[in-house]
Amino acid sequence: MKLVTFKLLSNNEQNKLGALINGNTIVDLALEVSDMTQFFEQNCLDEAQKRLDTIQDQLNESIYDISDVVLQAPFPRPASLRDFGVFKTHMDAASRITGKEISPEWFKLPNYYRGSTSPASIAGHEAVVTWPNYTEKLDFELEWGVYIGKTGKNIPIEDAHEYIAGYTIYNDISARDIQFRHMTLSLGPAKGKDFDNSNIMGPCLVTPDEIGDPYDLKMTARVNGEVWSEGTTSDMYYSFEEMISFVSQSETLFPGEFLGSGTVGKGCGWELDRWIQPGDVIELEIENIGVLKNQIGQPEQNPAAWKEKV
Repeated sequence: MKLVTFKLLSNNEQNKLGALINGNTIVDLALEVSDMTQFFEQNCLDEAQKRLDTIQDQLNESIYDISDVVLQAPFPRPASLRDFGVFKTHMDAASRITGKEISPEWFKLPNYYRGSTSPASIAGHEAVVTWPNYTEKLDFELEWGVYIGKTGKNIPIEDAHEYIAGYTIYNDISARDIQFRHMTLSLGPAKGKDFDNSNIMGPCLVTPDEIGDPYDLKMTARVNGEVWSEGTTSDMYYSFEEMISFVSQSETLFPGEFLGSGTVGKGCGWELDRWIQPGDVIELEIENIGVLKNQIGQPEQNPAAWKEKV
């Protein structure tokens, strides 16, 4: 099933849970749960399938064209966001660009940072991408990720697939110039990735039964219709199952937590030395999931912005 969180254009006061069918139709599942977290906490998949089958058998007010809705991120406020870096091709490129060898530790254990899950930072399909007032080099990142579907701790790798609620596309928007300055301070990307609409997910959550082989999916990034990047999920050095097991060591995972893959090789402008501009349209496509589409906004103006100490 392809699950979505959406609002109606005609009444955007309340999020609804739905299913995406035929690529352009949204079915309101009208379940007695308030959000995607409760959906998985209460194990509503079977009920949702019955509801979907019933609605599709008749003309129903609960069926909408995708042009009549606003798609949110599948989990508009994930319980947590951990972004890994598991594509060796991307690590190789980083090594070439920076002149620093990949740490031997990278091959022994997966690495991640915690990203922002504030309501302002999470965005969905067709949201306008914020261009922060402090960057001249904004970048997209072609990634994907999984949401956790049930509570678990100390999860063995061989059981970790049972904890995957579903898969989605992830565009990790990055202000590269400030990001790399922050990372010299040994804490993380900070304002390089923390700003409104910086974590874009969607257009849907695809349940494991519909994804096929998750480690053999084509990944494509287009800018204004031109293909900039092509890759495959088969290049992941660590699987999501390994990531889940690693994170769950002595730490309880809960429904709605998100684990990102990191950037596929050549999946960002930094690697390509090609930079997006205000007004550009970014389309990230992953086989068996769909297309996540967003437009880059104009640079924000803020005369009262932070001024660096001299």
